Amino acid sequence: MNWKDLQKSGSSVFAGALSGGLDSCTITHWLADKGIKVHAFTVDIGQPDEEDINSIAERMKGCGAYKVDILDAKDILAQSALKLLQSQARYEGGYWNTTGIARPVIVSTILNAMAESKIKVFFHGATGRGNDQVRFELAANMLDPSVSVYAPWRDPEFLESFPGRQSMIDYCESNGLPIKTRSESRYSTDANFVGLSHEAGDLEDVSIPSDFVTPVMGVTPEDAPITAETVSIEWAQGIPIKIDSKPLNLTEMFVECNKIGGRNGIGINTHAVENRFVGIKSRGIYEAPGIEVLGQSLEYLLQFILDRRAREFYEQVSAVVSRQLYQGYWLDLATTAALSSLDPIMRLVNGTIKVSLYKGNVLFDSAATGASEMPHSLYTDDSSMEAIGNYDHLDAEGLLKIYGLSAKNFGNSQYKSTGR
Repeated sequence: MNWKDLQKSGSSVFAGALSGGLDSCTITHWLADKGIKVHAFTVDIGQPDEEDINSIAERMKGCGAYKVDILDAKDILAQSALKLLQSQARYEGGYWNTTGIARPVIVSTILNAMAESKIKVFFHGATGRGNDQVRFELAANMLDPSVSVYAPWRDPEFLESFPGRQSMIDYCESNGLPIKTRSESRYSTDANFVGLSHEAGDLEDVSIPSDFVTPVMGVTPEDAPITAETVSIEWAQGIPIKIDSKPLNLTEMFVECNKIGGRNGIGINTHAVENRFVGIKSRGIYEAPGIEVLGQSLEYLLQFILDRRAREFYEQVSAVVSRQLYQGYWLDLATTAALSSLDPIMRLVNGTIKVSLYKGNVLFDSAATGASEMPHSLYTDDSSMEAIGNYDHLDAEGLLKIYGLSAKNFGNSQYKSTGR
């Protein structure tokens, strides 16, 4: 789909999901130069790399947008991030899917505003080689199938004008558009308060280290304090509600944990060469200090609560949610069903975990497992090597005879033929 066909069909106003970066500036000016009215929408999701979110409005107006709206969706993102956290939906290399979780939030927020303004064309700046094009468009298709989605990076005319990132920089500089200077544009950054992704530019060259990437949400583990910091996180039905006995709402919880984790090098500059949904490899550098702290705290708590079968089920669901989210299917039936299946587990997630943060590591410190502190804990003294608890060593005799029966049958008839 190209801009000319959309314009011929009667659409003169395009609504864009714009962050104020290089792609946003280039696309906005290019479309405006073609006679398209660009209604720029910037969704405030707590971007840590933006000192003043309102400055994006001025930037987009300077690039030719006829109207700019800043839409607040921080609390909506926090609710989605909670589901991400509860499912522990990390992708390859430990990536917390922080970009993927923000895309449906951005799309739903903008589509609601578009409906009020009766705009029927939505565009984004995701490239034709990446995952975000899928995430943006599948979300839009599911939320409002009547909306047309325009992707400049798949428009032959746009591609002819801008074969790569450098040509966009040249275009913006020649037209005096308000982008970062060449020296500041060695890579691309996408951010929200759940996490931050660095990619493209010089990061595509894996023959050089990524130490030129400047952390935004904290410090590298090497630069973190030499003294560990302990923090207690209290959970109520799968929701983190207090830090060191201080009550916080969900958005505040993520922001505060970002500060705590960031200053200790937690989740900073995670390196991954991952498999994109479109079938190619890409290199990413990720930051997610807050959700890493919370995620490890939840993991330690789950270790007290889940039995073996529940644990296996939980890990299968986690893998499904991670894959669905990464590939852009956060809103579909499979993800909805998977997330709902975790509800019985999350109702049992009650308790407080104290963790020790040290140079990029989140270590278990302590937990109170009494009936009042952690009511659904399965941890008892039955596993003690002392003469306490209800587990009788002699009971294991019959257990091992049962397990040993199939082992002996295997040994008698098959083992020697396995080639081991």
